[in-house]
Amino acid sequence: MAERLIDVDGIGLCTETFGDPRDPPVLLVMGAGASMLWWEEDFCRLLADGGRLVIRYDHRDTGRSVTYEPGHPGYTSADLVADAARVLDAHEITAAHVVGVSAGGACAQLLALGDPGRVLSLTLISTSCAVPVGRELPAPTREFMRFVSAAHVDWADRESVTGHQVAYARMLAGGRRPFDEAAARDLVRRDIGRAHDAAAARNHDSLADGPLPRAPLTSIAVPTLVVHGAADPMFPLAHGEALAEEIPGARLLVLEDAGHGVERADWPTIVAAILDHTGTGTSTSTSRGPGDEANRRGRTSW
Repeated sequence: MAERLIDVDGIGLCTETFGDPRDPPVLLVMGAGASMLWWEEDFCRLLADGGRLVIRYDHRDTGRSVTYEPGHPGYTSADLVADAARVLDAHEITAAHVVGVSAGGACAQLLALGDPGRVLSLTLISTSCAVPVGRELPAPTREFMRFVSAAHVDWADRESVTGHQVAYARMLAGGRRPFDEAAARDLVRRDIGRAHDAAAARNHDSLADGPLPRAPLTSIAVPTLVVHGAADPMFPLAHGEALAEEIPGARLLVLEDAGHGVERADWPTIVAAILDHTGTGTSTSTSRGPGDEANRRGRTSW
């Protein structure tokens, strides 16, 4: 289906669907500063081919959604959470299975806490606890922090932005696998070329919270699958483990060589897990890795 610009509450958001509208809906929520293109089309089609209506969308200040002046966002983090519900409203969907990656995973948790009737299940990828949990979690890796602190980007120069984004994608990949620079560069160029203003995506880094829910993660009652890469440099694995321990009944799927995000090498595993989780089952039944003890604890390694 072609992209569709929706207008809910005066907010213009660009969305796209894949699959049969009669199938169970899966809403994909991307991370901070990232458009829906980072839920790659072939990944979406794999989910749709598995019998799901897949919905992806551009956050504000990304892609073709409403864009604000860089440095002056006219919204809060709470508005980004509400936008997920706005997308469902525009598609006349009462509730969906919500899949979020990175900051999108935080949005998914907050939606489940603040508006639980909209969420059928949660799949939380490469993310951390969206509300305080009373435990200390590890900081990003030193390599990640060095990259962020040393980054110099001319946001008026498309090639400078492209180079930075490709290097950032390489860093997030975690370093345990070969990095497909050509594929990353192609995706980044398409993303930049499609945006109203690529520099506006930085607004996500400086948003005020707004009226966000403060209920504990232990109050989340929907089936939850946590997917986390063992080589994630932004949120080390302990973040995913904490999520799976805090949310009642949650299962943890560890991707042993994966970094941060939804990498092509992990698509078969992630798609199979999401289809199982959003179907009649709620667990990843074809586990391999650490054995029965890990499975009893709700952890599966691939």
